[in-house]
Amino acid sequence: MLRFLKMPALPALLACALFPLPSALRAQTPATSAPLFSDPVVATGKGFEIKRSELDDAFINYSANAVASGSTIPEADRPIVRSKLLENLIINKILLQRATPEDKTTVAKLVDQEIAQARSNAPSPELFDQRIKAQGLTMAEVRDQEMKKQLSQRVLVHDITNGIIIPEADIKQFYATNTKDFQLPERVRAAHLLISTQNPVTQEPVPPETKKEKLRLAQQLKARADKGENFAALVKQYSDDPGSKSKGGEYTFRRGQMVPEFEAAAFSMKTNQISDLVETKFGYHIIKLLEKFPPSTVDFAKAEPDIRNFLTEQRAKKELPAYLDKLKAAAGVKILNQNGAKPDAGKSSPAAK
Repeated sequence: MLRFLKMPALPALLACALFPLPSALRAQTPATSAPLFSDPVVATGKGFEIKRSELDDAFINYSANAVASGSTIPEADRPIVRSKLLENLIINKILLQRATPEDKTTVAKLVDQEIAQARSNAPSPELFDQRIKAQGLTMAEVRDQEMKKQLSQRVLVHDITNGIIIPEADIKQFYATNTKDFQLPERVRAAHLLISTQNPVTQEPVPPETKKEKLRLAQQLKARADKGENFAALVKQYSDDPGSKSKGGEYTFRRGQMVPEFEAAAFSMKTNQISDLVETKFGYHIIKLLEKFPPSTVDFAKAEPDIRNFLTEQRAKKELPAYLDKLKAAAGVKILNQNGAKPDAGKSSPAAK
């Protein structure tokens, strides 16, 4: 993997600078159904206002995601976090107003595709729906939240990159002075069929008797593959790996990207060879090696689009603060309650818990 390609894509890069709200497709807590405290307007702009309940809900969601990732927000940092979240809400309101009908149509198609893919990648459509419901959300709410997030990012990327031109000479200079970044290590392209030995909901190991049944099934599928049955078809019918099932189980990877047992088997095989059963913490794998790639260097023609995008991202990141200030000034943004970052003392605000 090229070092510069490890940078986040432009929407993610700019969204990070905006201190983004969590995605609707990640763990969230439901919004408050009705405020139990005074709900003043904390910020206004042309065509919008933000009430403190909206800020509280954003803070609850952000806090829930922090807990889910194993961290908490220190009490002393809460006002700063809430202030940044308020800034994020303001910018998103402005960007959504700037979205064109074409933007909305394009994003709607993308979101529907992503939701369909997420449903397909789940152990079952029913389990996917259960997880959404368990988060206190409906599918319509998930779609609406994801639409707003992606719409604001699309407008932001278009606005801030419009007019940025990277000279060809700069791209060639970057390629010439970063030679090591364009070197690719040895890689393999392999397909695998996974018979999982984990509970799909808890990710805990299945009981011993169930594991024996899984082993028997894996052995039967291995025998069928050895006899020449279409490997991709077997994967699509039986594999428990949602991330690769729809594409015949294929992955292209270098050393260090897969669990050790899987990696050792794949790199030791010959092209078109089918492995014995490989057991990992995920279950039993049947691997078919499709192709080997020796170490190589990416030529300029192939690297040029990625370099151009990277240099565009760097320019956009530098221009972002001034762009956001200009956006807020044009929208006439006013912070009406400087204490909006903190709930009133003694009131029953969820954010105070």
